[in-house]
Amino acid sequence: MAARILVINPNTTRSCTEGISAAMAPLPMPAGLRLEVAMLPGGPPAIASWEDWHAVALPLCRMVEREPAAAYVIACVSDPGLEAVRAATPRPVLGMFRCAVAAAASRAERFGIIGFVAASEARQRRALQAMGLEVRLAGWEALDLPMSVLTDPEAPRERIAAAARRLAAAGAEAIILGCTGLAGHAALAAEAARRPVIEPCRAAGAMALLAALETGAPATA
Repeated sequence: MAARILVINPNTTRSCTEGISAAMAPLPMPAGLRLEVAMLPGGPPAIASWEDWHAVALPLCRMVEREPAAAYVIACVSDPGLEAVRAATPRPVLGMFRCAVAAAASRAERFGIIGFVAASEARQRRALQAMGLEVRLAGWEALDLPMSVLTDPEAPRERIAAAARRLAAAGAEAIILGCTGLAGHAALAAEAARRPVIEPCRAAGAMALLAALETGAPATA
């Protein structure tokens, strides 16, 4: 059986998982390696609060321990449980937020973030501080919409476009979509802001592919 990159959505909103799969589908997988997207059993509907963020860490560890893979991606743009999961496996473990920030930093001096809810800002700023990149943040905009609305093809469009325009006006030279629920709205944000948009699912998928190839991608399931 082919080796796999296992992408774990820590929330249980099916439309979000489907959006992650659709965003990653265009990534070219070499022969012998596949990309698999799964939901974390028993996870919350969204990673909205610090309680949600902490609650999924141990279940993510347990899932990684029982599900062999060449590399893992935590499919939430707050990177919940990242350090704990890295301690649970010798395989590469990537967080979507850090991957998206790395991609943005490689393309622009200053970037902005469209976030899920206001509570996400503190988590993402903490990660930026750890990366030494908070100084390059031009702005952060919360949408404060339920995950079911965020993943709708039409309902959040006006708010997303307005947030993208404000970030561009604040000096963002690239924009990060700060939630996997935004995966289907990358083109909208880019059109509104007239700036490059970093979609975290693809950014993390591409980096996970590189990590899996560098480690020989032997893990199968």
